[in-house]
Amino acid sequence: MPQGLALALYAALLRLLTPLYLLRLWRRGAQEPLYRHALGERLGFYKAGTEPGRLWVHAVSLGETRAASALIAALREREPGLRLLLTHSTATGRDAGAALLRDGDAQTWLPYDTPGAVRRFLRHWQPRVGVLMETEVWPVLQREAERAGLPMVLANARLSEKSLRQGQRFAALMRPAARRMALALAQTEADAARLRLIGAPRVDVAGNLKYDIAMDPALTARGQAWAAQLGRPVLMLAVSREGEEAALLAEWARRTSPRPLLAIVPRHPQRFDEIAALIQGAGFTLARRSTWGDTPPAEALQADVWLGDSMREMPLYYGLATVALLGGSFEPLGGQNLIEAAACGCPVLAGPHTFNFTEAAGLAIAAGAARRCGSLAEAVAQGEALCRDEPTRSHMSASALAFATAHRGAAGRMAAALLAMAPP
Repeated sequence: MPQGLALALYAALLRLLTPLYLLRLWRRGAQEPLYRHALGERLGFYKAGTEPGRLWVHAVSLGETRAASALIAALREREPGLRLLLTHSTATGRDAGAALLRDGDAQTWLPYDTPGAVRRFLRHWQPRVGVLMETEVWPVLQREAERAGLPMVLANARLSEKSLRQGQRFAALMRPAARRMALALAQTEADAARLRLIGAPRVDVAGNLKYDIAMDPALTARGQAWAAQLGRPVLMLAVSREGEEAALLAEWARRTSPRPLLAIVPRHPQRFDEIAALIQGAGFTLARRSTWGDTPPAEALQADVWLGDSMREMPLYYGLATVALLGGSFEPLGGQNLIEAAACGCPVLAGPHTFNFTEAAGLAIAAGAARRCGSLAEAVAQGEALCRDEPTRSHMSASALAFATAHRGAAGRMAAALLAMAPP
């Protein structure tokens, strides 16, 4: 299909689907009210004027926003008067991003990828450069940015083999979008090679921003204090995804007492109540983190399972955990970020599916900070064994901290490249 026709059909389809997108947001807002905030921004409409020239960073959700925090800190270090435009697509991303703002900064939703919405967005904000985090390449946005003379950069860029195959399937859309990218700052050499295959004209390997994310030491210390209060080990399923919690609870029911405390921290907040019901339905006593403040009550200390139903407290949970099972890796979902666990010194057991973090997982395993398990049952068995094996666990913890420290520096490299491309 000719590229121009493919883009026209894509844009027309998105226009037709826009009412359904807005309805879906409204429904989702019943559980997460932020989704109902400023719906006009999704279409490129804004209530007040603004000054042009901000540096624009788009971080779609929570994970990308956390990675962006390291980049933004490095940018501010090099340009103290930086004015930032921060955009998101999810409520968790926008909520976390609000903490990164300073006087003179702005935050908004990224508009839908339709010509009218994108043009209104670019005319209103007139940023000096656009930075898309990790995988966010949008065909219409790329075309309109090129027409507006706006350089676009893909930062902390990653592209798995699966995503490459999908991109090649829709090459009439994705190849022109990739070609319009002024610069891609890839996490790894493998990511860089795949980005070049999809059409990116200039790709540099800068490393992974997630090694540079600052872990809150106060939160980690609080988690460690809770672990001391418990007086028993904690096996945690960290950043869990659909299907993993039920499988873990079924496996946990087969384990004999005395068992460690089981902690489950779901990836998506809209699933907190669903997971609570699963835990209680499996016959376990439940304590929810959201029901107490700085100190768990006595009944929580006696519970079978803790549900980590709070946001932006992962350092606390990694401080609490004796061993962490890596969420998203026990179903074919690609795994979650294990770098945060390493930065907190928490040993990790990963499942067979870590294609979203192939290099980081491989390096962590090679460094002795993590282990690979072929199944959830194997991971639970190894986790319980590690909970009893303090010398091995201490060695893994020290290896994790050394691994996380050794790979820092991507934020500074990316900040320097961005500011060279778009000086104040």
